[in-house]
Amino acid sequence: MILAVASGKGGTGKTTVSVNLARVAGRRVQLLDCDVEEPNAHLFLRGVLQRREEICVPVPQVDASLCTGCGECSSFCRYHAIASLESGALTFPELCHGCGGCSLVCPEKAITETGHRIGVVETSEADGITLIQGRLDIGVAMAPPLIRAAKSFLSEGIPAILDAPPGTSCPVIAAISDAHLVILVTEPTPFGLHDLTLAVDMVRELKIPAGVVINRVGLGDDRVHAFCREQGIPILLEIQDDRKIAEAYSRGELAVDALPGYHAHFENLLFRSRELYHATRSEHHADLRI
Repeated sequence: MILAVASGKGGTGKTTVSVNLARVAGRRVQLLDCDVEEPNAHLFLRGVLQRREEICVPVPQVDASLCTGCGECSSFCRYHAIASLESGALTFPELCHGCGGCSLVCPEKAITETGHRIGVVETSEADGITLIQGRLDIGVAMAPPLIRAAKSFLSEGIPAILDAPPGTSCPVIAAISDAHLVILVTEPTPFGLHDLTLAVDMVRELKIPAGVVINRVGLGDDRVHAFCREQGIPILLEIQDDRKIAEAYSRGELAVDALPGYHAHFENLLFRSRELYHATRSEHHADLRI
């Protein structure tokens, strides 16, 4: 099963849930940190680096001796990654999505593709957990290509937990699109409720089953609980607003290690997530039979 942990906004405790779930898995598990702009799972899982691979995307390279400045390439590119000037075509690699269309439409065959580095993917091992994380280079504008590259490092047949970027934009879609189940982490505040509604709309649009973890319970009100009841979204775990968790987090310690009472809570979260996945899969197959 591929389990994604996401949130409508940052700071809700998404990484806390991800790394603690990986710790209580009780068998070999993969943890993929998809927040490539600022990966932080490695701060809690101090493993041994096994592999580091540079990731490049294909971008156009123009042969000025062949380019006639006809403008076919710039007309084709919806991302404005290539411009046609009197002197020839000018490329903007940071805007390129690597589709290769410009090279196909060029009548003079003046455009080829070359690799443009966007970041690295690192793999490490820590107590039975394989941690895979992407690290986007400074100044690179687009995270989805690196997220997709990091996901390609996952091994089939081994459970995986994906720690998605915050929000509901393109990087999140790239991270959770192949997940079997999404855990949406929120907090009982007006901001938490607002962004949870966006996240729920996102997973429903993608047709991925989801459950909710409410963090810092006792901090706000019960509007998030009411929303989940109204929408029929299962609340898989409630985590109290506990200063001891924050203290452990600040030391780079996992809650399940520093506070043994939380081990059972995260084991139950993992159990309920698997139950929800199997229940929704059974419903899907039943719908197909109908």
